[in-house]
Amino acid sequence: MTTIQLPATIAATIIAASFAGASTADDLKIAYFASASQNGFNQALYAGIQEVAAAHGAETAIYDGQFNAEIQYNQIEDVLAGGNFDAFIVLPNDTVGIAGAFEQVIAAGTPIATTLFPVGPDLNTLEPQVEGITATVASLPVPGATLQAEDLAANCESMNPCNVVILIGAKIFPFDVLRMETFMGVFDQHENIEVVATGEGWYDPDTSLTVMTDILQANPEIHAIVSVGDQHLLGAEIALEAAGYNVPDLYISGGGAATISVEAIREGRWDATLAFFPHTMGKLAAEAVIAAVHGEEVDVAINLDVVGPLPPIVTKEVLDANPDFQGEWAQ
Repeated sequence: MTTIQLPATIAATIIAASFAGASTADDLKIAYFASASQNGFNQALYAGIQEVAAAHGAETAIYDGQFNAEIQYNQIEDVLAGGNFDAFIVLPNDTVGIAGAFEQVIAAGTPIATTLFPVGPDLNTLEPQVEGITATVASLPVPGATLQAEDLAANCESMNPCNVVILIGAKIFPFDVLRMETFMGVFDQHENIEVVATGEGWYDPDTSLTVMTDILQANPEIHAIVSVGDQHLLGAEIALEAAGYNVPDLYISGGGAATISVEAIREGRWDATLAFFPHTMGKLAAEAVIAAVHGEEVDVAINLDVVGPLPPIVTKEVLDANPDFQGEWAQ
């Protein structure tokens, strides 16, 4: 298998030079459009794609979407115009706006799968909202965020008030806004819970350190943190320690079941994480598009909450029952 990593600004002419001529079904080329190629989640998902591709003798390429919806949309159009790939896999930055690019790929007869999130206006269904999508390999954000918020609320029952900080990626991401709204919907049902701040960590520990430092300056007393990404908690933990907190005294819930959070939960520093399995996700997406290229039947809706190796909310009790689990991505 040949793996080719390409930057976000690559032109169609360079793509054509890198992959001369269209592939046959026995010599597949799969393009993966990462939301951001340097992001650990995307890298783990790509590793899953590579694993399946290697078993089929296929080539792969990764494109850096830089957490930018316009860049990712243009990448898909450019690569499609080059005509050098047999299948596309996308982790979308804009789950609604990217639909137009998906339609172009589908119209060209190229299998395309979306990962982590559905494509379309409804983030609460895995069924195709763009006719012809090969597969959606994802977890639904509302059920997961609901479980995460309910778990935190249950652990705040004895505290009044329980001052909570919410850390999301960014408000420009529809899925992050939906998760934040879901958190708030659950917390509003509990009179003892007070959300004192919401921060945007951009799935980056350094950004999260700065954001959490600012939050703590304005809100010196907090009791719990709920985050959509484990990466945020790395920075938040440093800020908490610098502010004099004993981190294990707080209830800390992340998102991703990354190796960092698995370790932190086992050590008792953090309490829970909403599980995501990017390596498994990449494998399932690659299997789906390869099957579609070969004309085989494909499951169009693959729910990671059902097929993943652990239940959605990962706690120390869950990890104690699964001692070999280390997480599927670094951070």
